[in-house]
Amino acid sequence: MNIDKAIVAWQQRLDSVTQKVNSEFGSLTAEQLNWKLSSEKWSIAEVLEHLNLVNASYEKVLTDAVNGKSDMGFTGRIGFVVKFLGKMIYDSVEPSRAKKMKTFPVWEPVQSDVSIAVLTEFKKHQALIKKLISESKQLLEKDIVIPSPANRYIVYKLQKAVEIVVSHEERHLNQALEVKALVEITVD
Repeated sequence: MNIDKAIVAWQQRLDSVTQKVNSEFGSLTAEQLNWKLSSEKWSIAEVLEHLNLVNASYEKVLTDAVNGKSDMGFTGRIGFVVKFLGKMIYDSVEPSRAKKMKTFPVWEPVQSDVSIAVLTEFKKHQALIKKLISESKQLLEKDIVIPSPANRYIVYKLQKAVEIVVSHEERHLNQALEVKALVEITVD
């Protein structure tokens, strides 16, 4: 894998998500952002809050890796476990949303009435994730193993982690767009 090309591709995909979030949700009211079909479903604002929580946790893991403080634990030394867990997590976040997944409790939105500032916060996290991906170039080339921010025993290659982050965002963008379509039906 050509790491330079991969970094550019990941950053372009992140930019695409950011632009779509801005264009699709940037002019919505707080009421529209927080509308949801039922108490079991997430609103657009909750989806964005979830992405902010996930990105903040990955920012810590990526920063630790860049600073040489990453601890992959014993599971990170078992090649087939690293490969299996990386593939399993990646498959669970694929953008089509064909399989429904429940998130780790640490990444659940903490409130149901999320501030409109969630959009600004999202943009800040996007910029930082892109910066950390660039700063991780040498580590991406070394193909290091990192722990998941949700559970240190879940480990995967750094390249897979970046792909997970990007695909996860695309998945939840699709979820938020589905909610927006319902908002437009009920608000009109």
